[in-house]
Amino acid sequence: MVSHYKLFIFVLMTDALKLQLQLLPQEPGVYQYYDKEDKILYVGKAKNLKKRVSSYFTKNHDNAKTGVLVKKIVSVKHIVVATETDALLLENNLIKKYQPRYNVLLKDGKTYPWICIKKEAFPRVFSTRRVVKDGSEYFGPYTSTKTVRTLLDLIKGLYPLRTCNYQLSYDNINSGKFKVCLEYHLKNCKGACEGLQTEEVYNKQIVAIREILKGNFKDSLGNFKKLMNSYAENLQFEDAQRIKEKVEVLENYQSKSTIVNPKISNVDVFSIVSDESYGYINFLQISYGSIIRSHTLELKKKLEETDKELLELGITEIRSRFHSESKELYVPFDLDLGEGLKLTIPKLGDKKHILDLSIRNAKYYRMERFKQVKITDPERHSNRMMQQMKKDLRLHEEPRHIECFDNSNIQGTHPVAACVVFKNGKPSKKDYRHFNIKTVEGPDDFASMEEVVYRRYKRLLDEDQPLPQLIIIDGGKGQLSSSLKSLDALGLRGKIAIIGIAKRLEELFYPEDKYPLYLDKKSETLKVIQYLRNEAHRFGIEHHRNRRSKTALQTELETINGVGEKTIVELMKAFKSVKRIKLASKEELQKVVGLSKAQKIYQEFH
Repeated sequence: MVSHYKLFIFVLMTDALKLQLQLLPQEPGVYQYYDKEDKILYVGKAKNLKKRVSSYFTKNHDNAKTGVLVKKIVSVKHIVVATETDALLLENNLIKKYQPRYNVLLKDGKTYPWICIKKEAFPRVFSTRRVVKDGSEYFGPYTSTKTVRTLLDLIKGLYPLRTCNYQLSYDNINSGKFKVCLEYHLKNCKGACEGLQTEEVYNKQIVAIREILKGNFKDSLGNFKKLMNSYAENLQFEDAQRIKEKVEVLENYQSKSTIVNPKISNVDVFSIVSDESYGYINFLQISYGSIIRSHTLELKKKLEETDKELLELGITEIRSRFHSESKELYVPFDLDLGEGLKLTIPKLGDKKHILDLSIRNAKYYRMERFKQVKITDPERHSNRMMQQMKKDLRLHEEPRHIECFDNSNIQGTHPVAACVVFKNGKPSKKDYRHFNIKTVEGPDDFASMEEVVYRRYKRLLDEDQPLPQLIIIDGGKGQLSSSLKSLDALGLRGKIAIIGIAKRLEELFYPEDKYPLYLDKKSETLKVIQYLRNEAHRFGIEHHRNRRSKTALQTELETINGVGEKTIVELMKAFKSVKRIKLASKEELQKVVGLSKAQKIYQEFH
């Protein structure tokens, strides 16, 4: 079968394409596939261009999409680069530029805020979304405007800086061209425009601000504490208290941002969480034990890319986007990112704590996206959930139609069962059914389940109604085995997937499998199954209570000679409850059922 597939591909290859494959160099680089309309289909990187590109045309592809891609290739272009790292960067840039049909969907349309230290005399510090190459220093980009505002508020609270846009040259200041403004009188500025603050003193503040923006609070804290002690020694207690408040603000901010050992500095942390269609890559930038940046990138899969492929591309994109120069990376597994980077795969301690934090952030972002999609695009949400359930439960098809059964009785009295139906992951209440057990006496859940399952699917077959893709039995191996007997009797064994769920440990049992399946407690699949089970239990209990109430009513009133079902219905319409019937006077009863029956009912209860 494999050899036929290979031959089929080579038949479609043109002489020009064959020649291009033969001439490919055995060096690192980037390759591009084009179709007959000279439209780019796919961009990829390789350590060895010839080996990698040739593999597309000489092996069987498990993924159907890759097979379709190969059939469309008419020509191959390549770019040789010096290193693997260069190949990663070039691949990333080309994907963003051309957005090829079969590549991971990688969009970069957002603009992020920066904090700018302006290149000028007495530099201003402010936020901006526009980077101008004029020699100014830019810190960022920051993924949250809230973070930018917090940092700027912190800086302004610690250091009085000018906010005006005056050209504060020595000539302008000495000529008395400028006057202090309201900010000076509010003590938010030291009045550099009138020469009330020297440039040397001002620039010391800028040096301290620069370190704070890098995540280093040590120098600023040390300087403020020295100044505080100096004021205190000189009995300038008001000034000492003012500096003490600044120290407390700085220490409070530091304590909130410090998450691990402060010795861990200048490190990028990456993790990935993925599903059938999307990958979510979280990035944490650590400096002096503090998180100074956090971002999650969403990637849309096109060719069932592995987590390794997605993470390599995502790391390249994120580091490029945020201008990261960290030489050490914490990652969940081994990657090929070229030379010059130290990759650490944490197993224990502070490093593992940071990686776990990154994974939690990725999972949280994924859940938030699910919630958004559920509201904005319910169909996409449903499709994704069905794909996930198929994968988690090892099914042959998506469980678009699921039915769940549950028994309900009290010591064998009034035995009932419920069947609830979910379509596309949502309850279909019009299709709910309840059953009164007919052939079983006493508390026998196994036999009751066998009866109910048989009756349900016998009727669906007789009425030519669609069968579910999945049956869930609320119970362990016993109830599951009983249900299988009914499916065997109807010839449905193997045509419908069936599982049992045990209540205690949320164990999932499969036919002829002695080992249960355990799903992640937070997985969507388990939550849907639990919802089904709870709905079946609620619906069954409701029907059971109704039967008990009806029986109790009938037992109490039907024992009265001459009182039948019609009379009971009339009484209940008038008095609403048995209690009110008991308390009613003879005259009140007579108005509803006549004198003769009223006397009998009144005598029974009085």
